[in-house]
Amino acid sequence: MNPSDSARLVSVKLNPVGRAQTLLFGNLPANGLLRPGDKVVVHAETGPALGTVVRSIPQRNDRRRPAADSSQRVVRLATREDLVARTKHEHREREAYRVGLLKVRERGLGMKLTRVEEALDGSRLVFYFTADGRVDFRELVRELASEFHMRIEMRQIGVRDEAKMIGGYGSCGRPLCCTTFLTSFPPVSIKMAKQQDLSLNPSKLSGLCGRLKCCLRYELPNAKDVVHGGCGDEGGCDNPSGCGTGGGSCRSCGSGGCGSCGPGDH
Repeated sequence: MNPSDSARLVSVKLNPVGRAQTLLFGNLPANGLLRPGDKVVVHAETGPALGTVVRSIPQRNDRRRPAADSSQRVVRLATREDLVARTKHEHREREAYRVGLLKVRERGLGMKLTRVEEALDGSRLVFYFTADGRVDFRELVRELASEFHMRIEMRQIGVRDEAKMIGGYGSCGRPLCCTTFLTSFPPVSIKMAKQQDLSLNPSKLSGLCGRLKCCLRYELPNAKDVVHGGCGDEGGCDNPSGCGTGGGSCRSCGSGGCGSCGPGDH
C-alpha cells in the first residue's frame, strides 16, 4: 500500500460505544490528513451520520479496506452547522425515547426499547427494540409520527445486538467483545464450555446480554491446544489492541497467537 492509498483510509466511530470502521475518504482536506478527534460526515448504511476520527493502525486498516465501490465512506469534514444539528438531534432522541417508553407501556406491548437515533438530515427517527416475538406496532408508529412530525422506523434487534449497541464490561473486566472486535455472532453452545472443562454455572457462562458468552466459541481452539487458534487465557495473549485483532504482527501475543495471524506473520 503506497502513502497516497494510506491517506485515503480513515478509522471512524459513529457512536462512543462500538467498533471503529475503516472507511474511504474521497476529498482530502488541504493538508491531506485527518487527525484523531476530527468530526466528519459519513455516508453509512442508514444514511448520513456524524462520526469521529480515531487513531488507527495502517496495517490493520489495509486488511479492513472496504471495496472501492462501497457506499459507506467519509463524505466531508463536519461543519459548525452539522455539530449544532447533531446536538439538537441528541435532545430529540432523548425525548423520543421517553415518549416511546410511555406509549409502549400504555399499550402494553411486549417490547423493550433499546435506543432511538435520528438521521443527520433530520428525515427520520429510528427506534431499536428487542422482543420475544413479533409485535404489532402500527398504531404506535402512527402516534409517534403525529408526535414528532417525521418518518418513524421500528427495528427489532436481538439481545446480543442490544449489548453491542449499549456497551459495558464483561466479568473479565474488559469492554464487551461485541463492542471491540467481534463483527458477527456465530452460534455458541454449552458443549463448547464442556470441551474447555469450565464450570457449568449459568451465572458464570452468561454475558451481559443473558446469552452464553461469545468467548466460549473463539477461545475454544486455544483450550484444545490449536496453534494460533484464539486469544484465551490458555494462550496468554497480551495484545493491547484486543483479542482476535492481531495488528499485523504476532510479536505482542503469547504462544497461543491471535485469531487473525497468518502463517507468514511469525
